[in-house]
Amino acid sequence: MNYKIAGAIKKNRKNFIIFILLWLFIAIVLLAPFAHSTYIAKQSGTMDLSLFLETFGTSIVQPFSALGSVFSEGASGTYISTLIVVTIFYAIFFFIGFAKSAPKNEYTDIEHGSSDWSEHGEQYKVLDKNKGIILAENNYLPVNKRGNVNVLVVGRFRFR
Repeated sequence: MNYKIAGAIKKNRKNFIIFILLWLFIAIVLLAPFAHSTYIAKQSGTMDLSLFLETFGTSIVQPFSALGSVFSEGASGTYISTLIVVTIFYAIFFFIGFAKSAPKNEYTDIEHGSSDWSEHGEQYKVLDKNKGIILAENNYLPVNKRGNVNVLVVGRFRFR
């Protein structure tokens, strides 16, 4: 199971940074104007849609001043509750994508024919690391080995 988590983290390193930057963008540019406009529109006791749309239109153009207004006018409770709800949904979608990007098995993304399947030099019990018939990088089939040294090469040569 550990290989799935490690593989998903390795595959999604760049996505973590994008996730954080997108969350900051949503929190500042979209949620601050929304929370400020909602707070202003509900001050009369009921939700005034025309006041909400008017305030939201001016707030979204200047998101940093809207963020300052959220805290200076007392709308921080609305902002924080909205931020928590959006963050929970955002995190759920991110973790679904993270889980789907996990490798299906231990050998995903390992080159076929490489020695990545072995650990701690155990391939050198059979192979040689310096000379012989080339099998992979730093892996040679020794020609002075007793027994069968037949090699099947699958692939093709490309000449340019």
